[in-house]
Amino acid sequence: MTAYQSLLVIDKTAKLPAYLQLANQMMNLIRGGELRAGQKLLGTRQLAQLLGLHRKTVVQAYDELLAQGWLESRTGSGTYVVENLPEMTPQPFGDVSKNVLNPAKTAGFSFNETPHLQRPVMVSGRPYHLDDGFPDPRMAPLNELSGAYRSNLLHGNSYVRLGYGDTKGSSWLRRELAVYLNETRGLKITEENVLITRGTVMGLYLVATGLLNKGDNVAVGALSWLGANMNFRQAGAHLHSLTVDDHGPVVEELEQLCQKKTIRLVYLTSHHHYPTTVALRADRRLKLLQLAETYGFIVFEDDYDYDFHYLSKPLLPLAAVDRAGMVLYCGSFTKTISPAFRVGYLVGPENVISHLAQLRRIIDRQGDTMLENSLAELLQNGVIQRHLRKSLRAYRERRDVFCELLKTELGNYLDFQVPNGGMAVWARFDKSIDMEKLSEKALKKDLFFSNGLQHNDSDNVLNATRLGFASSTPEELEQSVGILKKVI
Repeated sequence: MTAYQSLLVIDKTAKLPAYLQLANQMMNLIRGGELRAGQKLLGTRQLAQLLGLHRKTVVQAYDELLAQGWLESRTGSGTYVVENLPEMTPQPFGDVSKNVLNPAKTAGFSFNETPHLQRPVMVSGRPYHLDDGFPDPRMAPLNELSGAYRSNLLHGNSYVRLGYGDTKGSSWLRRELAVYLNETRGLKITEENVLITRGTVMGLYLVATGLLNKGDNVAVGALSWLGANMNFRQAGAHLHSLTVDDHGPVVEELEQLCQKKTIRLVYLTSHHHYPTTVALRADRRLKLLQLAETYGFIVFEDDYDYDFHYLSKPLLPLAAVDRAGMVLYCGSFTKTISPAFRVGYLVGPENVISHLAQLRRIIDRQGDTMLENSLAELLQNGVIQRHLRKSLRAYRERRDVFCELLKTELGNYLDFQVPNGGMAVWARFDKSIDMEKLSEKALKKDLFFSNGLQHNDSDNVLNATRLGFASSTPEELEQSVGILKKVI
């Protein structure tokens, strides 16, 4: 009885009903071996008196355990722990903390932790930020989006509207995207060439998982997006680096590589190379497509911020001039509206899109149909197009202000080229500056920016990082540069 009193403690102020507290505690005692298989329990009246509970509470607890199969009732004899439980060894008394794991923190089973997945999550939350090149969500058409979302949520056939849909994504959004991409990027596609994803990362994962085999060779820029490289490594591919100069990846190196190895896929950000922001030159684009046809490799074109180009009309994507079906084209609304809205798209030949849609089904049955239809409505009504024109003007102004500030205030400490497009500046800092310490000092002054260490490799410390300007007003950019100058 003393053991019952010490092991069963009911908190009458807790939200969980007393009978469930009692049932859960007794269940844990059975699991831990303190109550053994076949052991007879106290009668409900006796246990109620012992714990200061109403007898009905104990009866409810016993009934719960009987229903779950932990206890059995024997007519005329009482209530027992069921006989068919495996034998449990109770924990010994004394200081056993060194041998006890917290199952909420540490698994009891082993698994392999892969180094290539160790990538810090970029979350700022600071008043000032020179981020990786994110949009300003304060400019997003949120009123129009919320109105469209409400309309799509409430109107129409609810069984169809709120039920399961096509694994390729909302047919409405795929139709509108096909029209939009044909008009703005020179593509020649229909909705059957479009797969809606949760963003570019999901498109990369589907391609890496569905089209690569372990041991395949993938070519990327020596300076490239770590998120893409992680996906290729996860698929078991071997990565081969291409030199990146002022005109993008050096395609001549790719040709030499193709003569030595079978290349399965080439990944690139042709419009504004990540992270350096340079555009892939026209002659290299043509040469790349010729090599893809000759050697049969896939071209994954990540066009993460095509809509933001500040000079003349931007070069058309590789996908617009692909005549052999070698290019998979990927983009998202992350840079258009906000990273919180996880809607992207993957464009390719119909048979590839159908294949990847089958794979997507076992990862994520479908996307957010309400959000996808809402974005389709905004595309159809021209809201997103107007938002892009407004954003383009604002981001061009911010780029100009920011680059002038960098030149006049920090020209002695860093070097950069004014980007023709995109949302960030590739800044190369003086080698005497410790980027990690600089970032930490700036953070204490409420300025966030990446220390750029992810762009380094074992042989080359670049001392460079991306400084995003689009998400800050001219006044905020002036404050940010002032903080950066002080900490330097």
